[in-house]
Amino acid sequence: MIDSRTSRKTVKKKKKKSKKMRFFIFIVLFLLISTGSVFAYQIYSETKRASEKIYAALDLSKLKKKPHENIEIKKDPMTILLVGVENQYRDERGRSDVIMLLTINPVTKKVYVLSIPRDTRVYIPAEGRKDKITHSYSYGGIEATIAAVNELIDVPIDYYITTNFEGFEQIVDSLGGVKVDVPFTFKAQLTGSLKWYTFHKGEMELNGNQALAYVRMRKSDPKGDLGRNERQKQVIKAIIEKSTSITSLPKLDDVIANLGDNVRTNIPPSDLLSFIYLYKKMKDVPVENLHLKGYDDFIDHVYYYIPDDQSVAEINETLKQALQKNSNTSYTQNSIEPDSKSSN
Repeated sequence: MIDSRTSRKTVKKKKKKSKKMRFFIFIVLFLLISTGSVFAYQIYSETKRASEKIYAALDLSKLKKKPHENIEIKKDPMTILLVGVENQYRDERGRSDVIMLLTINPVTKKVYVLSIPRDTRVYIPAEGRKDKITHSYSYGGIEATIAAVNELIDVPIDYYITTNFEGFEQIVDSLGGVKVDVPFTFKAQLTGSLKWYTFHKGEMELNGNQALAYVRMRKSDPKGDLGRNERQKQVIKAIIEKSTSITSLPKLDDVIANLGDNVRTNIPPSDLLSFIYLYKKMKDVPVENLHLKGYDDFIDHVYYYIPDDQSVAEINETLKQALQKNSNTSYTQNSIEPDSKSSN
């Protein structure tokens, strides 16, 4: 028979152990919550500072085609113009080296991406004549580029995001690099050092400097500007996927700080959370790549890419339908290249 005193001692020991365990769990949870709160506060503070630097409203007086008003991010279709600017210094506006138009319809779950080759010949209102679209930015900043795009693509541009190449490099480096699937082996010159770097076919981990050279190379690409545009989309997708993964959380404050120094957008800070929600909702939706057909030409000994009128008309029709809330978009297959592997 068990002694009652022994039994009471055993129960007391178990209670003490249970209290110690609960106290230990409480301390661990407290530390985790405190650390998380400090980290969350740092992210919040960095985001607030960055958003103040990043936000730059459009001068609508310089635009013939105005953006949609009162857009509800989670429900309304919209367009976003992504512009990569090279040679952007204090005394020089730079050139729009990368121009990509993103069209999103949250209702019909359609996402289209149109890359406009930098040498595309188009009328630039700020310049008063036809020229390469890459020169548009130097004649009046983002408004001049939007106006030039609208001479080609007849849909409102609601939002824009610009970044310079230094910012692109810093963002990739802040994330610890990005992984890409190189389509073929080629050499490209790195910015800064001007050294030649070999990209080998297959998966490669790239730092910021290498990623920039990877997206800018076009002369050695058998697809020309089309291949360059595909690599740009590939790296943008890699940046988005890595920056939204949980393993990148400790790096977010550095990424956000670099965004503040090098990125400009008219997306209001109050709408940023809605865009994050929209991204999570749409990230598995297949992206439709619109291909601007055209041909190469030399005018006054200068190379241009001349867009095909039929291709432009088809793209305009596709995007106009995509921007209708309840559209069952019908499009011409010749102008669209499905990207079944993409899922931004």
